[in-house]
Amino acid sequence: MKINRLSKSLAVLLGVLTLAACSSQPASEGLEPGGELSGPIVGPRWNLLLVGTHERLSLPESAHFVIARDGSVSGSDGCNPLRGEVRLGERQRIEFQDFATTRRSCPEAEDAERVREMLETAYRYLIDHDRLVFFGPNQRVLGGFRRAS
Repeated sequence: MKINRLSKSLAVLLGVLTLAACSSQPASEGLEPGGELSGPIVGPRWNLLLVGTHERLSLPESAHFVIARDGSVSGSDGCNPLRGEVRLGERQRIEFQDFATTRRSCPEAEDAERVREMLETAYRYLIDHDRLVFFGPNQRVLGGFRRAS
């Protein structure tokens, strides 16, 4: 019951955020390499909540990531550790780059790949309280994460 209410409230939130994310801003605007990153997305650990608007994955370990002030990203896709870089821009523009992971055998390898693809496809993000939602270049919701306590 509690999970259903959470899923429904997240779906409503994602719908509202989808409307807010619509923008005609060019893809390259505001993405500056180098420098120190700041903002609410930088620093905390973000744990996977949903893929798309409603799908929960059952992975061997918690899929998560952390963005450091130097732009490096570390975390897990749910099966393998991952490392990479991120560039942030104006209007919540985001671009993950240069991901490297190990390739441990994992029964949920396809779901772990979906997590990596979500991050690699992320184009824009929005944060509402403790939830982070990624959108693709077509404004489609890719998935959501929750800030770790």
